[in-house]
Amino acid sequence: QVQLVESGGGLVQAGGSLRLSCAASGSDFTIALMAWYRQAPGKQRKLVAQITSSGSTNYADSVKGRFTISRDNAKNTQYMQMNSLKPEDTAVYYCKVVAGRRFIGDYRDYWGQGTQVTVSS
Repeated sequence: QVQLVESGGGLVQAGGSLRLSCAASGSDFTIALMAWYRQAPGKQRKLVAQITSSGSTNYADSVKGRFTISRDNAKNTQYMQMNSLKPEDTAVYYCKVVAGRRFIGDYRDYWGQGTQVTVSS
């Protein structure tokens, strides 16, 4: 089992910045993929950014050039630096990891509890 704890959300004015963190803990696991999703009121949860174990990244078009995902493998922690925030970035942000036991291969998705990001105009 893997537990995820998110932090860093809050209220910010348009044009401002926030940094989200998501720390994974547990025993005997390897993280293959880390990602951030967001869900605005009345909308489906959507992928914002993801990063593989080798550091390859992928971003939603709406955040390219403004958000940066990173990871610290030694700390099992992922981050997302969000700059030039817009009101349309307002959502609950969830971290997700794909993790499992390397030699058994029981990889699955684990989700954080979510953190609210509100961008005022």
